Amino acid sequence: MELENTAKETVVITGGGGYFGFRLGCALHQKGVDVILFDVVKPLRTVPEGIKFMQGDVCCLSEVEEALRDVICVFHIASYGMSGKEQLNRKLIEDVNVKGTENVIRACKSTGVSSLVYTSTYNVIFGGQIIENGDESLPYLPLHLHPDHYSRTKSLAEMKVLEANGAELGNGKGVLRTCALRPAGIYGPGEQRHLPRIVSYIERGLFKFVYGDPLSLVEFVHVDNLVQAHILASEALKANNKHIAAGQAYFISDGRPVNNFEFFRPLVEGLGYKFPTCRLPLSLVYFFAFLTEVVHSLVGCVYNFQPLLTRTEVYKTGVTHYFSMEKARKELGYEPQQYSLNEVVEWFRSQGCGPKPRKYTTMHLVRDGGLLLLLIAVVVSWFPSAVTFSL
Repeated sequence: MELENTAKETVVITGGGGYFGFRLGCALHQKGVDVILFDVVKPLRTVPEGIKFMQGDVCCLSEVEEALRDVICVFHIASYGMSGKEQLNRKLIEDVNVKGTENVIRACKSTGVSSLVYTSTYNVIFGGQIIENGDESLPYLPLHLHPDHYSRTKSLAEMKVLEANGAELGNGKGVLRTCALRPAGIYGPGEQRHLPRIVSYIERGLFKFVYGDPLSLVEFVHVDNLVQAHILASEALKANNKHIAAGQAYFISDGRPVNNFEFFRPLVEGLGYKFPTCRLPLSLVYFFAFLTEVVHSLVGCVYNFQPLLTRTEVYKTGVTHYFSMEKARKELGYEPQQYSLNEVVEWFRSQGCGPKPRKYTTMHLVRDGGLLLLLIAVVVSWFPSAVTFSL
């Protein structure tokens, strides 16, 4: 996994201020590569000496072009709208995921960047249908079938990246080589997007149930496995590897399908909480998520609340979908290492997470009563349609 001519290489990581982008930047820096982290926000952690942070927005072409000067490879990670209330901000999702990707491609061409590795998602293929051991021969999910803006725009962006493979560079020095990696859900110590939200629900007493088929299987990818895959992909775009990854997409995960809720059981119990035993039908939870999105569309401009779940999150966590790593193993040399949630549990413990003595106040009574009434209302609304569907 050694990079050639590392002393002379400079790479840019869009979204480098985020959890994964920062981790990738540090790994590349340790290999002797000059790294520029490009993001609208500064990293939460201190940027190591030797790594450059450049504040900028992928939605601004001139800022992207400035960052890409004298660079040989771009890791385009920046995106918006993956989960929670962010999924409901259509305009910003379009701007970042589609326009931002177009800007990165244009800047690569104009500045002479020879390699572009795009961080895509399982969602360009998956949209709620059962997929067992799928591979890269599966077609894109038709755009109109995507239940959320994020998945649809990531699909559009991936298409644009792969279509740009082979485009002539503006400096007349060769062509642009591109590839896309489609990771499963990312986890690892210090992850800031998904795990804190889950732990917040656990600590606030909102994790009262699981849902869907207990035999349903999904996948996850440890951040360091994803780092490995990106470095390998950048190498596989080079001439000494016969540009084997050029124009290609690859599914990336730990390679261990697991029930979503069982995956998180060590986190729940490791923090000292009881794992819920109540299991609800997937269709009921999906209906609840749909109603939540409707409410958000009506009041979101006044009160931009965090939905408990979105429809896409219900599908991603409750419907079986997992993919073969064979292509990534064969063409990239990808070999996922085995990790557990132990380091994640220890990280949250170090942040003071875990059961704390507290009094059951009137506010707790109102909240729990409201949740119970809401659940009853959803069940009453859902039951006739569920019976009709079964008939």
